[in-house]
Amino acid sequence: MKDFQHDDPLNWKFGIFYFNKNDSRFIVRKQVESLGWTFNFAHPISYVVLALMLLIPILSVIFYN
Repeated sequence: MKDFQHDDPLNWKFGIFYFNKNDSRFIVRKQVESLGWTFNFAHPISYVVLALMLLIPILSVIFYN
């Protein structure tokens, strides 16, 4: 069964960023499911997870070199 909110092109900004305030999930399948998963950028936790994903490698390079 397809998720019709997920399939709505208005919920995809520039065709790659999923942004839907009515969707409580913060990780969703991409439009082309074989390409994996993406964040729901309308969900605040998405920004926290994204920041951690960026900060951990950056801080490890800074402090361990």
